[in-house]
Amino acid sequence: MNNAHTAWSIAAIAVYFAMMLLLGYLAYRRTRNLDDYMLGGRRLHPAVAALSAGAADMSGWLLMGLPGALYLTGLVEAWMSIGLTIGVWCNWYFVAPRLRAYTEVAGDAITIPTFFDRRFGQGNHSLRVAAGVIILVFFTFYVSSGMTASGTFMHATFGLDAWWGILIVAGVTLVYTFFGGFLGATWTDVAQGLLMLAALVVVPIMTVVKMGGWSVVVDTLTTLDRAEGTDHFSFVVGSSAAAIISAAAWGLGYFGQPHIIVRFMALRSVQSATFGRRVGIVWMVLISIGACAAGLIGRAFFIDHPLADQETVFLALSQALFHPFVAGLVLSAVLAAIMSTLSSQLVVCSSALVEDLLLLFKKGGLTKPQGLWAGRIGVLAVAIIAAILALTAQDTILALVAFAWAGFGAAFGPIVLLSLYWRRLTRPGALAGMVAGAITVVVWGKSALSGVLYEIVPGFLVCLLVAVAVSLATAAPSATVIAEFDRAKALTQRQ
Repeated sequence: MNNAHTAWSIAAIAVYFAMMLLLGYLAYRRTRNLDDYMLGGRRLHPAVAALSAGAADMSGWLLMGLPGALYLTGLVEAWMSIGLTIGVWCNWYFVAPRLRAYTEVAGDAITIPTFFDRRFGQGNHSLRVAAGVIILVFFTFYVSSGMTASGTFMHATFGLDAWWGILIVAGVTLVYTFFGGFLGATWTDVAQGLLMLAALVVVPIMTVVKMGGWSVVVDTLTTLDRAEGTDHFSFVVGSSAAAIISAAAWGLGYFGQPHIIVRFMALRSVQSATFGRRVGIVWMVLISIGACAAGLIGRAFFIDHPLADQETVFLALSQALFHPFVAGLVLSAVLAAIMSTLSSQLVVCSSALVEDLLLLFKKGGLTKPQGLWAGRIGVLAVAIIAAILALTAQDTILALVAFAWAGFGAAFGPIVLLSLYWRRLTRPGALAGMVAGAITVVVWGKSALSGVLYEIVPGFLVCLLVAVAVSLATAAPSATVIAEFDRAKALTQRQ
C-alpha cells in the first residue's frame, strides 16, 4: 500500500472511529443507572436487537478467516457458516421469547447468572457465583482474541507493532463501552452490522461484474480444479464426517453465549422477538453468503497472481476494485467485526463482576451512581487483563475463539434450554451440569481428541445428561417455582 492509499485508508478509518465515539456519547447521555448500563432498560427495538446480536456474534473471522478458508479449499469450509446460520434461527425461535418473558418474571433478572439463580427460587447462590466465574474465565480469553485480532489487523494493514494495534482499536472500543455501557455497545453494533453487511454484499457483486459475470467465475474455478485435482464447489470433498460435524456443531454454541442472548432479555416486549428473528436470519444469511462468495470469487479473480496470505482475500479485492477511501471503509468493516464483539463481551464481563459477584456479597447494595461507576470500572479491569493476555498469547485467534465459544455453549447452552422448557430442572442439576460441561470442554480441548471432534459436542452432551440425571435424583422444584415457570410460558404463548 503506497503513501496515498495509506492516507486515504487512515482517513476512512478515522471517520469510522469518530462515528463510533459519537454513538457512545449519545448512549452515555441515555445511561442513568446500573440497569441502563447493563441492559438498556429493556427497551430495544427488535431490529436493533437483531443487528446488535448478529454483530456481537461475528468477529474478524467472518471477513478474514472464512473467506480465506473458502479461497483455499472451497465450499467444504462452509459448514461452520451453515451450522451458525441454523443456530441463529433456533436461538431466536426457541430462546428469545421465553428468555425475555422468564427473566422479567424471575425478579426482573438483568444477567444470565442472576436469571439462573432466581429461576429456582430461594436458596444458596452457588449457581450464580459459578456462572459468574465461568463468564469471567472464558470471556477473558474471548476478549483477548479480539484484541489479538486488532493487533494483527493493524500490523498487516499499516505495519504497526501489534501493541499499537491493540492500544488503538481496544482503546476506542473501551471508551464508548466504558461510558455508554450496553446501549453504547448496542448502537455501535447496529452501525457495525450494517457496515459489515454492505461490504459483504458489494465486494462480491462488484468482483463478478469486473470479471464479466458469474459464468466466468465458474469456468475459471472449474479449470483450476481440473488442473489441481480439487473441487471448490463440493461440500464434502477434502473433509471427513467428524470434521463436518465439528464445523456444523458451532451452531450449538448460540444457546449459551451471554453476549448474544442478553439482547433477547433487552427486547422491549416478548412479541417483538418474532420480528427480531426475521431481521436476524436475513442478516445472517446475507453475510454468510457474502463471506463465502468472496472467498470463491477471490480465488478466481487472483488466478494469475495467487495471494501469499489467503485470509487477506477480502481486503485485497476491495483494494483492487475501489477508490482507496472506499477500500478504507471496507477495512473499517473488518474493524467493525472485531470491535462489535469486543464491546459486547466487555459489558457482559462487567455485569458478571458487578451484578453477579460484587452486589451479591455487598451488604446494603450500591447507590445508582455507585452501581454505574462499578460497572465502568469492571469494563476497564477486564480490558486491561485481556490486553495483557493478548500481548503474551501463544494461541491463534481462532483457537482462542473456539475455546471460549465451546466453553459457553457447553456450560450454559443446555442449562438455558432446560431452564426455559423443563419444569423438573433443579438447582443442583443446573449447577452440576454447568460445571461438568465446562470441565469437559477444558479437558477435551487440551487433549488429542480435540483434533478429531470439536469439544463443544461432548461438552454439550455431558452438561445435558448430568443436568437431567442430577435433577431427577434430587427433590422436585417447589410449587412457587413451578407457578413462575407456567407464568413465563403463558406469556410466550400469547405472542
